[in-house]
Amino acid sequence: MKCKWFWVTGILILFSIMVLANVPNPDTVIYEQERAAETLDPAMVIDTASGEVLDNIYQTLITFDGTSLTRYVPVLSTNVPSVKDGTILDNGMTYVFHIRKGVHFQNGDLLTPYDVVYSLERFVVTGMAGGNSYELTEPLLPKIDGNYVDNISKWAVKLAGVKSWNDLFATSTTTPKNEAYKNALIDTFNLLSKAFEIKGDDVIIHLAHPFSSDLFLNYLAGIDILDAKWASDNGAWSGTADTWWKYYNPQRQADPLYSITNGTGPFELQSWTQGREVVLKRFDGYWGEPAKIKYAVIKTVSEFTTRKLDLMRGDADIISVPPAYIPQVQNIPGVKVSENIPELAQYQLSFAFSVNPHSKYIYSGKLDGNGIPPDFFSNLDVRKGFEYLFPHRTYVKDVWNGLGIVPNSPICTGLIGYDPDLPAYHQDLAKAAEYFKKAYNGEVWKKGFKFAIIYNSTDPTMQEACQMLSAYAQQVNPKFNVVPVPVLWQTLVGEFLSNNIPMIALDWFANTSYDRVYGYLDSSGVYGEALGQNFRDFAKKEFDPLINAAISATSNSVAEKIYKEISLKTYEDAIMIWLIQPSRQLVYRDWLHGLYPTNYNPSYAKDLHFYGLYKSNN
Repeated sequence: MKCKWFWVTGILILFSIMVLANVPNPDTVIYEQERAAETLDPAMVIDTASGEVLDNIYQTLITFDGTSLTRYVPVLSTNVPSVKDGTILDNGMTYVFHIRKGVHFQNGDLLTPYDVVYSLERFVVTGMAGGNSYELTEPLLPKIDGNYVDNISKWAVKLAGVKSWNDLFATSTTTPKNEAYKNALIDTFNLLSKAFEIKGDDVIIHLAHPFSSDLFLNYLAGIDILDAKWASDNGAWSGTADTWWKYYNPQRQADPLYSITNGTGPFELQSWTQGREVVLKRFDGYWGEPAKIKYAVIKTVSEFTTRKLDLMRGDADIISVPPAYIPQVQNIPGVKVSENIPELAQYQLSFAFSVNPHSKYIYSGKLDGNGIPPDFFSNLDVRKGFEYLFPHRTYVKDVWNGLGIVPNSPICTGLIGYDPDLPAYHQDLAKAAEYFKKAYNGEVWKKGFKFAIIYNSTDPTMQEACQMLSAYAQQVNPKFNVVPVPVLWQTLVGEFLSNNIPMIALDWFANTSYDRVYGYLDSSGVYGEALGQNFRDFAKKEFDPLINAAISATSNSVAEKIYKEISLKTYEDAIMIWLIQPSRQLVYRDWLHGLYPTNYNPSYAKDLHFYGLYKSNN
């Protein structure tokens, strides 16, 4: 009987070897894409490539259930709070999370409720310019003058009675000018700390005011939990009230957690070659079922042709493919192309209502045919002229291979407030000329202009959009010179946030209507920070009150009406040139399994989760 068992076992082993014989690197999944991670600190992430890496290393209290945007499953919490089970209390003002026991960080430390509180507080106190700290400051900090507070610095400024954050400190330091200012900073943190309570293994979160439960849980599904002791030992904030401001809005590469990680997820960081490659290794101390593969490699390969050849050779298991190139990979033996997967993404060309007057991208800085003035795009006639220049339908059909729709507002299909019947711009060169002739009392048409439109150098769809706009501008008036300029992503982000770019081609991912209107249109949102003081002044009057009303809405029906009003205003005021809401197709070798939908959620902004992936010829 014993000999028979060894014989059967031997046959099974031989069969397994035969099955995997033609699968290269069976324990490793290699993913090639065009973008590179910018940071490994969860509190500093604003780019999708960084988020993709960290979502495989770190974990959150709860996460989305498959591809749903409204259902959640527990992760580091053993429950998803609800009124029904008594873990949402006080009319939606209190949330109770039961923290999972026996979870180890990748350095061996045990997860505690304090780690959860520290991580959520650090997310707020980091307060990175253009970042997402508003997701917690709005529900957890009291309002100021009836308005939600989107950055912790605003409470410090109010309590100290100064005009700006920098007024609190000695020049070029993080040392408060006096004891009163220091106390105001400490009192500001104490406002935040009131939101958290630890009872045994529970973390209890108290909101400062009524706030949408759906939105709050959505935010928590995206905030990673760190090891507080490890973070502090490595130079991050220690968690104390009297030091937090020293860690506020750090420079990305000066951030102590910029290039190191220590999560609770199924993979840990083995190496990061910046701009080139991230190698993840299976974390064998993971609290759940171990990952099926041992290594996951994310490579930055800018050229599609190279990615395609690597896929054909088996040197890559999955690659990113520009939509226009999908026909080139559809009939390759051994390669699969997925169904169309809708994404909560939007691509747009954005106008800076005012730009740094010293920006090299506005050339002469004057309306003299060799440049533009810094406030060129504050002019509504100019903006409408550009809206009518762009060939929206042609762009979707030819550049994206028809994989998407032309948006009519910042709100995507599938989100509250989307209305397909709202008006949208489409190319009309006669109307474009009409508006350009009106702009600046005819001076724009008479003198012409020159400025740069910036795009990510690794994104061919954005390159095509910029070239199209440039070509049609010249067609309408040969004196119109729009210069497409490719810029590396790392440089582009810095230039954008520094208000140096007059017009930029960007994509934006957000899985709630509020995040979309806040990010695009609020005076304190990412775009508000980048599009200049004129835009912020405009947004404070025209958009901020509506956005505050939307987040305070007592029901989805009320919020829907407000979002539609906001969307209509973006059309009337020609705020941005909406390009496409795309669908995606995943391109991978047929030996790769477990890919969709489990490991590719549109709500995660293109993230690929390696947990659950495996390779087999079956």
